[in-house]
Amino acid sequence: MTRLFVAAVDLGASAGRVMVGDVGPERLSLHEAHRFGNRPVTVNGTIHTDVLHLYGEVLEALRLVAAAGPVASVGIDSWAVDYGLLDADGGLLGNPVHYRDSRTTGVADLVLARIDADELYATTGIARLPFNTIFQLVAAARTAQFAAARTMLLIPDLLAYWLTGEPGAEVTNASTTQLYDVSNRCWATPIIERAGLPTGLFPPLRQAGQVIGPLRPDVSAGCGLDPSVRQVAVASHDTASAVVAVPAARPGFCYISCGTWSLVGVELDRPVLTRASRLAQFTNETGVDGTVRYLRNVMGLWLLQESMRTWVAAGLAVDLDALLDEAAGLPPLRSVVDPDDLEFLPPGDMPARIAAACERTGQPVPDGPGPTIRCVLDSLALAHWRAVDQVQRLSGQAVDAVHIVGGGSRNSLLCQLTSDACGLPVLAGPAEATALGNVLIQARALGAAPADLAGLRALVRATQPVRRFEPSESSGSSGPVSRWRAAARRLGW
Repeated sequence: MTRLFVAAVDLGASAGRVMVGDVGPERLSLHEAHRFGNRPVTVNGTIHTDVLHLYGEVLEALRLVAAAGPVASVGIDSWAVDYGLLDADGGLLGNPVHYRDSRTTGVADLVLARIDADELYATTGIARLPFNTIFQLVAAARTAQFAAARTMLLIPDLLAYWLTGEPGAEVTNASTTQLYDVSNRCWATPIIERAGLPTGLFPPLRQAGQVIGPLRPDVSAGCGLDPSVRQVAVASHDTASAVVAVPAARPGFCYISCGTWSLVGVELDRPVLTRASRLAQFTNETGVDGTVRYLRNVMGLWLLQESMRTWVAAGLAVDLDALLDEAAGLPPLRSVVDPDDLEFLPPGDMPARIAAACERTGQPVPDGPGPTIRCVLDSLALAHWRAVDQVQRLSGQAVDAVHIVGGGSRNSLLCQLTSDACGLPVLAGPAEATALGNVLIQARALGAAPADLAGLRALVRATQPVRRFEPSESSGSSGPVSRWRAAARRLGW
């Protein structure tokens, strides 16, 4: 293996960044080249992702990367389910609609009138969530834009297409659409047809680690990159990339990829397609090297992020570190909400919605930012426990520790509360797991990183800091774990 540099484009729901990875024998580090915002834009009542803005920022980042030194390749990951539609000439038919838009309201019921829910789950393994790609496409199917569409590309594949001219669908992201056959690892053509969607809309599948090709000459020249720079299909769903970089020393670990969303799950060899799994809202997404990411979506730090945005918009001077310190000193579990309640999904006044939920359930209403943040973090830790408990029962895989990776691993209070709620050690870090996983798959494709997942994770353990949190007290009939269970019962869990 030799040392090389690669560029990792990592697009999150609220921000994007481009990191340069330095990889070699016993070497793995990141340098941030460029960071930029990703704010949805509402036009005529429809929420859109400004993908042209994102692409422009990616090009700017590649110019900065090229000016700093040579890189061998580029890889892109992003959030799941959203897509762009291309016409017969390969032109984009409008900015993609954002998954938080309300156009899919009621669409799931229309689809399930055509396809039995158990059959849909048995084929795709994907939990029923209102923003799944299948529901988005069915919602769009009667529009003039859709009638002109010839190709559907998920967000990272769309950007890769603009960089290389090569259309395709990387499987870790394709598997989230509820239009992918998780057992046979191909597009679920019978499901696509029964949903009333044209099968020709779906591009060829490609694997994480596949070299897509060189950048278009105009792109490499415009960014100042060498013509030899290649685009590599990484695990393009950001959670799939994050799971690659979980620093677990053995199989059987539980992970929480914690950011705007918390994805709580285990890594399996085969999907769990039982009715109990479907009813518990667990999902089977394809991971790297044929693995299955068996997980549950929890709303995550979105509640905190949107609360902060609301307070700033109202002119309040808010400092997150100070508010977290205040929250840590407040009594635990006074009020909790279900983070997965769909009332918390859209943008808007999150503190008001949290207060209303507490009032409806007869709990004290948080008074001000500090108590609201304590409510959010207690609620999120409680939701983490529920998912960790369920994933063990449904998969039959026992868990003795929880790895929290992603931005949420920096939140010490959340990590400690999660350890307390689960009654398990929490290993926090790396915070940049998604970018690290992106970099590792590129480096492996180019011969500069270990060939298997165990080797990649060993490299992460050897080079990245991890913090350990233990449950505050041992459990007992009236101990802290029981108090968490009592709080869960308030929510009917």
